[in-house]
Amino acid sequence: MAEEDCMAQLGGWGGDGVSRWRHEQRGQQRWLVVELAPLDGVVRHCSGCGESAATIHDRSVRRIRDLPVFNDSVELWVPRLRLACTSCGPRLERLDWLDPHARVTRRLAENVARLCTVASILHAARWFGLNWKTVKQIDFRHLERTLGPVELSGVSVIAMDEFAIQKGHCYATVVVEPERKRVLWVGRGRSRAEVRPFFELLGPEGCQRLRAVAMDMNTAYDLEVKQHCPNAEVVYDLFHVVAKYGREVIDRVRVDEANRLRDDKPARRVVKTSRWLLLRNRENVPPDQMVKLDELLAANRALLTVYLLKDDLKQLWRYRSEAWARKFWTSWKRRALRSGLEPLKVFVRRLEPYLPGILAHCRWPLGTNLVEGINNKIKVIKRMAYGYRDDAYFFLKIRAAFPGLG
Repeated sequence: MAEEDCMAQLGGWGGDGVSRWRHEQRGQQRWLVVELAPLDGVVRHCSGCGESAATIHDRSVRRIRDLPVFNDSVELWVPRLRLACTSCGPRLERLDWLDPHARVTRRLAENVARLCTVASILHAARWFGLNWKTVKQIDFRHLERTLGPVELSGVSVIAMDEFAIQKGHCYATVVVEPERKRVLWVGRGRSRAEVRPFFELLGPEGCQRLRAVAMDMNTAYDLEVKQHCPNAEVVYDLFHVVAKYGREVIDRVRVDEANRLRDDKPARRVVKTSRWLLLRNRENVPPDQMVKLDELLAANRALLTVYLLKDDLKQLWRYRSEAWARKFWTSWKRRALRSGLEPLKVFVRRLEPYLPGILAHCRWPLGTNLVEGINNKIKVIKRMAYGYRDDAYFFLKIRAAFPGLG
């Protein structure tokens, strides 16, 4: 067998054969240039309707990149035929290994997209010797083709949360289906108008089908869910309530106690440096820090009170009976108000309007912990690419990272 025939068989360029090939030195890189020619007796098909066409309208030669061979970059000189299709008129010939108007073969595009799942666009571009814009466009088209429109027909429970997309308090919203652990929608912003496109995408029937929505205490999310989804219960997450307690109660009381101890420098220093020790869950406190925590709580009654009430507040999410949960809340509220600590009283007054969403956890034991884990992965995706300029591409990468189970 002639070496050109062997190369054509290995190359898999259906409909074209190798007319000749050569090596070229371009800078520091050696290139393998392969010139193809149409094979005789091959039935050719229109790229529009797919019907066979025997008449060639015209032809042109395009330079197409293919996968490297050993250490050589490969450039194909491909004769692109325009067929005189009886249905479509002059149309490009359909090639199984090359998309219309593409400058890279399908197998090279597939390998580029595969590398982009674990590497940045810049690194993939350098690896294959392509322009980063070309690599981005290849990956973008691949994600659009493989992901397609999201399937929302069976969704009845969702979780919503925000994540930082840029510096300067720029946020985006992610909507997740907890049962299948898949991302349903990502959109820039966290206001009512900015999350409304998701409910419009869900449609009236999908909104009627929703039964529960887990979220933090974001008023915009809450109001939008109540407007579009009358059958859905809002479920507030433990993590965000406890984090709010840490910011508004523990931090405020700690600062007040540090100011009260301004004349006692050693004691003031201990209180001022105890922020993360007080905010951390007791089971996560390192053994070498446990003694310091116990001594701090024993020496300061106010910090002891807010610390114990924080642990007790978490018990509210363990109830599965709303009656018992409400009874526990009444007891916890009474103790908080009797403490005499103003930050704690303010927190109770602010939290009470959210009580129905907290007690809904008894019927829907949901949380945004899955969404928080997804947000951490989003940070990794963003950091790996050193940020994204194109929101649509970024959101497709997020969807691809969480396709769901089943």
